[in-house]
Amino acid sequence: MTPEQRHEIIHRFHSGQSMRGIGKDLQLSPQTVSRALRQHAADRREGPLSADSPAPPESRASKLDAHDTKIRNLLERYPKITAKRIMEEIQADGYAGGYSILSERIARLRRRDGKPFTERFETGPGVQAQMDYALYTLDFTSEGRRRVNLFSYILGYSRRQYLRFVESQDLAMTLREHVRAFEHLGGAAATCLYDNMKVVVDRWEDDQPIYNRRFLAFAMHYGFRPVACRPRRPQTKGKVERPFDYVEKSLLAGREFRSLEHLNEVTQWWLAERADVRTHATTGERPIDRHAEERSSLLALPESAYEVHEVIYRVVDAEGFVACDGNRYSVPWKKTHPGEVLAVKITHTELIIYGRDYSEIARHGLFLKTARGEVREDPTHRPPRETRLHRDVLQARFAEFGDVAKQFLDGLWQAQRQGPSQAALILELSGLYRRPDFIAALERAVRFGAYSLASVRRILEINARPKSALESLLDSPGEPLTSLSDISSPPRATSAYQSLLFPEQDNEAPTQDEKTSAEETSTPGVEITEGSAATTGPKVDECASADNCLRAVEDPKTGKDTDSGATA
Repeated sequence: MTPEQRHEIIHRFHSGQSMRGIGKDLQLSPQTVSRALRQHAADRREGPLSADSPAPPESRASKLDAHDTKIRNLLERYPKITAKRIMEEIQADGYAGGYSILSERIARLRRRDGKPFTERFETGPGVQAQMDYALYTLDFTSEGRRRVNLFSYILGYSRRQYLRFVESQDLAMTLREHVRAFEHLGGAAATCLYDNMKVVVDRWEDDQPIYNRRFLAFAMHYGFRPVACRPRRPQTKGKVERPFDYVEKSLLAGREFRSLEHLNEVTQWWLAERADVRTHATTGERPIDRHAEERSSLLALPESAYEVHEVIYRVVDAEGFVACDGNRYSVPWKKTHPGEVLAVKITHTELIIYGRDYSEIARHGLFLKTARGEVREDPTHRPPRETRLHRDVLQARFAEFGDVAKQFLDGLWQAQRQGPSQAALILELSGLYRRPDFIAALERAVRFGAYSLASVRRILEINARPKSALESLLDSPGEPLTSLSDISSPPRATSAYQSLLFPEQDNEAPTQDEKTSAEETSTPGVEITEGSAATTGPKVDECASADNCLRAVEDPKTGKDTDSGATA
């Protein structure tokens, strides 16, 4: 470590900057910073050097000294200039030294002049709050090791804080925790400072933040103004980021937690019994006392809280379930059929499913986001066990696709011992492909006598493409309930997008390879692979451009996240 670096560390520390911040700014490890400060403290205890103390060694002359002025001028005029480029310039002036000492000299000069100190500033009561997340990996005694996110909202004047550990940092969770923070603190600050988290800031244009429109609608509901930190300036939010260190040392250290729920119970106790009543190092007062003074300056909460939920679309599978976050929820067999696309609303605690006319048909308790492979099944949603009734239902569903579909179903009964189950899975494919393509696949299968699920699936994979989310919505009758969406722009006919996004494809005559493939699939005893539904579901990318298209945040077939959104 050079004397300049040691001096910079000591100067910054006495100016109030934390050791972590010093190390980050000077690109030094925390151990190096701590060692320099300990040595400085020891030197101060021992007192100044006496006359009898040995003199410090004289610094050796460097080959770079003759070029120091030019190096500084180049760095000042061209801050991004590379060490190699400076090497070329001073070599032209006679420099005969090595590259490594030049690189060290440049790095030292840049660290010395590079980053300004962050000036602390205080705000008046109710003026500003700061919000941020911190990510932790904790070992729970009942749930094992898992990653959790700590949501923090802190008032700038009183330093009173709201904390809660949550499962994710998505938009719905962020809005929901804001509401809880406002209720906990008795109001909202006039402005709130954020970093560039995606749920708040979509992007920056011309040095100005473009805010997420859903988050902006939320802010307007409560009347506060979001303020985004400039990129690469996280130190601006020191009031919220410094307390994370206090949380780690005072709340998390030395404690064990059974579960996420238990952790939040302890957190609420810790806030009330420790964080709120301690004397704050900066203000010199207890946060709870300053909050009593600040509360009257906070923005009053509206009479109705902002409702946070997501709206997604899901395909009913062959067994009468829809998938969400890797879990399955049943739908009533009389009101749906395999392959149908249904609207699903997700709140904090419930999952609500809507039928073809957008009336509610099912309501389930929502699994935790960490759950996978779980099933919620309402016994009243299951069909009777009578095979005849099940066959009648399938015949009615196939009849909706015309005579060729009924002809295919009759052939399927005769050719396959598992005809009913295969018929249900084939109906599921009807929700994944366009209706003309699905009917054409049945016609081709009938033409070549290929009466099986594998045959229809193979024909569709070769000759068709899966429907997009937009096409899935166009196939659904009825108008979406206004309560399912927060789209504020006026409706626009989605047919206007068809000619641009999905040009019609001419149905070509089957090639010889296709005929051969279809003939092969008609062989009796064809093997049906497990997981018989098609693995590719409607894409949601095209949906994002349509104003009246509700946000499809997960793949309708797989249940995997493809986008996040919340509606009010």
